[in-house]
This record gives sequence, C-alpha cells and structure tokens, in this order.
Amino acid sequence: MLQTPATFTPLMAPRVDADALTFIFHGNQVLVRDADLALPDAAALAQLELGPHQLVPVGLLGERYVQAGWVERDTVPAGGYGWRGLRSLFGELDDDILGLAGRAAQLAEWARTHRFCGACSNPMALATGERCFKCSRCGNMAYPRISPAMMVLIRKGDAFLMASHTRAATTRYVPLAGFLEAGESIEEAVHREVFEEVGLTVTNLQYFASQSWPFPHSLMIAFTADYAGGEIRVDADEIAEARWFGPNDVWPEKVPHVSISSILVDTYRPPSA
Repeated sequence: MLQTPATFTPLMAPRVDADALTFIFHGNQVLVRDADLALPDAAALAQLELGPHQLVPVGLLGERYVQAGWVERDTVPAGGYGWRGLRSLFGELDDDILGLAGRAAQLAEWARTHRFCGACSNPMALATGERCFKCSRCGNMAYPRISPAMMVLIRKGDAFLMASHTRAATTRYVPLAGFLEAGESIEEAVHREVFEEVGLTVTNLQYFASQSWPFPHSLMIAFTADYAGGEIRVDADEIAEARWFGPNDVWPEKVPHVSISSILVDTYRPPSA
C-alpha cells in the first residue's frame, strides 16, 4: 500500500545537504532519470537553478535528508532525466521511495501555491517549529492542505455493494467514496454520501483503515457498513452503475494493493471470486 516508510521521520527545518533525496515536481509529474528512475543528483539540481522558496523539507529516511521542490517549466536537466506521472511509477519505484514521493508531492504543491499570503499578498515564509507558511505582515498561517474522504463497503447478507464512478480514471467497480463537507463528521459523511450516491441507508459503521492519497491531497478513511434500507437509485452525475456482488458473482479484477480501496475489497472477496 502507498504509505510512508517506517524509517521516516518528519522534519520541519530545511537543511543544506548535497546528498539529499530530492523530489522535484512539475504539476503532477516527478523528475526521474529515464534509465533507472533515480531521483536527480546534485549536478542535475544545480542545472535547475532552484530558488530557496522552491524547496521545502520533508524529513529523514533513516539518516538521509529528504526534500521536495517544484519548477514552473517542464525543461529537464542534462543526464537523461524526464518527467513521469506518479501513478505511472506504481510497481516500478521502490515502495519506500514511492511512499515518500506521495508525501513530497503534497508538500511541493503546498509550497508552490503559498508563495504569497492569500489575505494581503505579502511573501510567505516557513514558520519555525511547525509545517506552516506564515505571513510576516498580517500573521496569516497556511498549513498543507489535507482533504478527508470517506470510503465504505456496504454488506447485505453475503453480498457487497460496489459502484462504477462516472469521473474515475477506470471503469472498475469499487467501494463508494466521497469528500467530507465543512462541519461534518466522518460518520455523517458516510451516511450522506451513501444516500446521495445510491439512495440507500446504512447502519453499524465499522472503521477499517486509513491512507494518505496524493491525488491531489486526500486522506482516505475506509469503513464497512451494513445495509439498512432502500433500493439502489444512482446519482448519474457521480455513479455510472452500482450493484451487489455476491459469492457467485464475478468480482472486479484483483489489482496490486497500492490503494486502500483494493485492500478493502480483497478483505471481503469470496475465496472463489
């Protein structure tokens, strides 16, 4: 599963380290060497001529300093480097590096979008001792954006509800999911999203697990729930189709356990499916 390695320690203060593990992003793409997917070395970084505001600390992988940065142009340094979408590196990058890349992508975008204060337009600077940009003029503070989202696999007897989402990158059937609204608890969001998307009510919510998901800055919080009532009535703007999958049905194809969604489904997948 895409996650931060156990040997990682967050770090708030930047360092100057020629041997840093550096993730550089242009939009949603990361800079890697084409031949071996290595991150840019010191020579490559020097060619990018990054300003101090374009680099932020991420932490330590063991004893090695990790930082994230961003560039405005898609030019690449000499040495065989190129831009790759983070999703395209699933299964190709080392799991620890991939997990750090997910964290680094969010911090790089946070740095890129908070160069100036949103209240008074003054330049922002990293605060001391916390992951925060602070305005020296008005005191406005900006923390990395984290958008919590619920996910739920609904059980009805020996069948489970999954849906194909209209805006998803694939047509696979997956658990229902949706973002929280302001002032809403995660449990309230589960009940609201289920009713809005498929017209059902649920009960007996049980926490399953959570996962940071950098597309672009989500925290996915997964549950199981029991069917309580209603007939499937899909919101066509969100759901292409929703249906129950029982032990005699053909379940969605198994995929690598990069996301919590596939782990949740496979946990309840019948042995024959």
